[in-house]
Amino acid sequence: MRLPTAGGLYHWEFEREGKPFRVRVDGQLTFNLLPERIDAALSGFGIACVPENAVQHYVKSGELIQVLQEWCPTFPGYYLYYPSRKQHPPAFALLIDALRYAE
Repeated sequence: MRLPTAGGLYHWEFEREGKPFRVRVDGQLTFNLLPERIDAALSGFGIACVPENAVQHYVKSGELIQVLQEWCPTFPGYYLYYPSRKQHPPAFALLIDALRYAE
């Protein structure tokens, strides 16, 4: 995957025994979009670095297998930054609650 700001390749991030490290992966194919990376992996073009929840269905069905699982850092979750206000518009308040209490 190419980073949109610098145009450089995204480094794959791993973790072993609590120590993070990054690896620059060079290959014949470069994708910017997640669905393209998943399609390439499903078509047998190689390994794809994608979020687990994006391919969970394919892993359960056996279409894809997980590799390097013990090297992958756990995902701490998303963060939402927004201006501090006493009252938010109702739609925004619902979004905040949905994200906060989602399983």
